[in-house]
Amino acid sequence: MKRVAITGIGIISCLGQDISTVGAALKAGGSGIVIDPERIELGFRSPLTARINDFDAKILGRKQRKSMPDFAVWAYAASTAALEMANLDEDAIKNDQTGLLFGCDSSCIAAIEQVEALKAAGETKGIGSGQIFRSMTSTITMNLNTLLGTRGACWSLSSACASGGHAVGQAADLIRLGRQERVICGGAQEINWQSMCSFDGLGAFSVRVDDPAAASRPFDAERDGLVPGGGAAAIILERYDLAQQRGATILGEVLGYGFSSDGGQLSIPTFDGLGRAMRMALDDGGLTTADIDYLCAHATSTPAGDAAEAENIRRIFGSRTPPISALKAMTGHELWMSGASQVVYTTIMAQQGFIAASKNFHRPCEQTQGLNILREPLPFGPKRALCNSAGFGGTNASLVIGFD
Repeated sequence: MKRVAITGIGIISCLGQDISTVGAALKAGGSGIVIDPERIELGFRSPLTARINDFDAKILGRKQRKSMPDFAVWAYAASTAALEMANLDEDAIKNDQTGLLFGCDSSCIAAIEQVEALKAAGETKGIGSGQIFRSMTSTITMNLNTLLGTRGACWSLSSACASGGHAVGQAADLIRLGRQERVICGGAQEINWQSMCSFDGLGAFSVRVDDPAAASRPFDAERDGLVPGGGAAAIILERYDLAQQRGATILGEVLGYGFSSDGGQLSIPTFDGLGRAMRMALDDGGLTTADIDYLCAHATSTPAGDAAEAENIRRIFGSRTPPISALKAMTGHELWMSGASQVVYTTIMAQQGFIAASKNFHRPCEQTQGLNILREPLPFGPKRALCNSAGFGGTNASLVIGFD
């Protein structure tokens, strides 16, 4: 089995659009959560959302953007930044041994736009040629493939809020099995009210509108729901020995990948499903719980979800858990991209020498009592981190990332 190195990362987040800015925000406990006035006007129960400010979509031409929703453009920006960090030249990208694998589970706004275009024009000719590519769930990988010229694996993975985590894990597996030498992988999520109105109707969102930065409260006794977010995260994975041979800076290593499904209800997680994914990731890396010095939790700030993850963590780690933080307190729940963005955020922390605190965690509830949840940042980076992601339908992904 081949070893898998991380040689580049890129992020478009509500915390920032470059590694330095995002790292500073993570360390300081910054927040990208705001109130959207349009959601108030539309009758949303919760107008809270994360927001990406001042992104320049003109990094691509108008013709190129024609087939891309905004989150696909974000994925392009994150990927090109990651490729630049990895210092991969054109020959290394445009060949059969370089693949693309992204997590994405919807392209809501594009489907709505094409229906509106039909109604406005009164005929299908008015829809426009780009809409078919904008509305497909595989829009990220099909567009990146044509823009970057990769010639290897090229597909999107749809697995609810575990999509990004599974994309990184399966990309690593392609390299470990010798199927690819490098893979550009990650996840992306749109941020618009159209994609969130049904979630809002479920009552899943926080209504703590008096203080948006304090609304997302993972693991806290007073958590009342999640805050939706999004953006794009990209990671360059390479065969470790080849990265060494070309003198690449190795940021980290994918040590283990685990997955599971709950086999239960659509929207209520079980108390053992995520734990089975964590155990598989540890076993895959030949590690024990004692080897993990940081756990980047999936915790979204929902009462049932956080309680279930807490129990899963306790079942795997026992009474002595590693330091835990839930970064969605700052970013909101980034949905399809969250499993990938956690890898990027954790890599940033390792590079910049700190572990972020779990913002807005003040008092545990009965279920989260006893977990080692960080109230203040730690002044050193992780060496062995476990990153969790979970989604509707009971899909779970866990990744162990090493930073020696």
